[in-house]
Amino acid sequence: MDLARLRRVIDVNLLGALLTARETARRIGRSAGGQGGALVLLSSVASRLGAPAEYVDYAAAKGAIDTLTLGLARELGPDGIRVNAVRPGVVLTQIHERNGTPGRTECVGTSAPLGRAGTPGEVAEAILWLVSDAASYASGAILDVTGGR
Repeated sequence: MDLARLRRVIDVNLLGALLTARETARRIGRSAGGQGGALVLLSSVASRLGAPAEYVDYAAAKGAIDTLTLGLARELGPDGIRVNAVRPGVVLTQIHERNGTPGRTECVGTSAPLGRAGTPGEVAEAILWLVSDAASYASGAILDVTGGR
């Protein structure tokens, strides 16, 4: 992997989350005059599987998201901010086609116990639950939405 790819993967997947968390704390934290609320970060099942010989850089960045979720939940909880993450599995998006592996989503999706890839809507529903009042005591959780993978 060249340095440009590594920087892009880290910037998008880790630095982006850090900046989002910083701005969330500045805007909704009680100490900043906010009402508190919820932050949901996006991890990936790759953080648990490692994605060897394919997306190990991405998996490493998402592993950092898992750690960030746990740390921020403890750090921002007293300021009224719940922090959780969703860890999707293979989801029907264009990411693999854009990276030169068309058909990968459908192929890998069939290896999940549910026998298919997920949809963006299924991931969104998990996120919506985590920001809702129904999840008011959830903080520091990493919710797998992987079809059992």
